[in-house]
Amino acid sequence: MPDIYVDADACPVKPEVCKVARRYGIGVILVANSRMRVTEPDIARLVIVDGEFNAADDWIAAQAAAGDIVITADIPLAARCVKRGARVLAPTGYEWSDANVGAALATRDLLAELRDAGAMLGGPPPFQPRDRSRFLQNLDQIIQNLKRSV
Repeated sequence: MPDIYVDADACPVKPEVCKVARRYGIGVILVANSRMRVTEPDIARLVIVDGEFNAADDWIAAQAAAGDIVITADIPLAARCVKRGARVLAPTGYEWSDANVGAALATRDLLAELRDAGAMLGGPPPFQPRDRSRFLQNLDQIIQNLKRSV
């Protein structure tokens, strides 16, 4: 069975991850820079990493393996985990893969350069209920696909 690694500091779908994981009997590892309440300690455990920039990302990228699932909105972390063979899902329900993560990284880098040059670009759209619904549907589908391939 896969593990589910969650980039937990700002993740809006932690309860949903635990709900789906419970249904399939999958362990959840919440990785964060600070202590947080774990509402489902029987299936989820909290790993607290030091406060260094990207420490949680580095820990997840080192642990995630082929067949695991990673939940993150961080595109560089998604790219690292996809490269290791993990399935990667954003909290909005968008799945990162070899086919799309490279272009997303390039776009992210371009937007960072534009922001650094003073362009006012705004941020991502607000998290919506349809994002939560899409996330639940896609996480469930990924787990079913992983179970079938075993």
